Amino acid sequence: MRLQGKEVAFVVAEGVEDLEYYVPLMRLQEEGARTITAALQPEPVRGKNGLIVKPEATIAALDPDRLDGLVVPGGWAPDRLRRFPEVTGLVRELDARGRTIAFICHGGQVAISAGILRGRRAGGTSAIRDDVVNAGASWVDAPAFRDGNRVWGRVVADIPAFCRELVAALAGG
Repeated sequence: MRLQGKEVAFVVAEGVEDLEYYVPLMRLQEEGARTITAALQPEPVRGKNGLIVKPEATIAALDPDRLDGLVVPGGWAPDRLRRFPEVTGLVRELDARGRTIAFICHGGQVAISAGILRGRRAGGTSAIRDDVVNAGASWVDAPAFRDGNRVWGRVVADIPAFCRELVAALAGG
């Protein structure tokens, strides 16, 4: 259990990609991490494929001092989340502290809106490639990779590689 004592938040909204949320969540729990699912409001949200996600906290209530990491799953949720300063502010704060932040698929839209990509490497689904490049990042087309404290994944099919990078980053490897 490499992540015993680590606390990692997952931010979700209506239309989150179910597998990009549930699989990494369970993988981190399997490694002993304490996970917190947070949404803009405390009500359950429906995933892109119909699964229900029940938040345990609001995003505004998350304490950056306690978090070792943050995961931003894809789907349609990132386009909703990126519009709220409590989301982009949390991403900027954790990034400034060097905490692990993981983005998969469309999750990179949140990084774009947080303004943290200039001069860095970034990835995600090919649908956000132009946006990533226009935000000043170098596009990387790989199943999963790390750039400093950031973990990137492309799509659902790449979840195993994404989870390996995420666990390694949180474990300090």
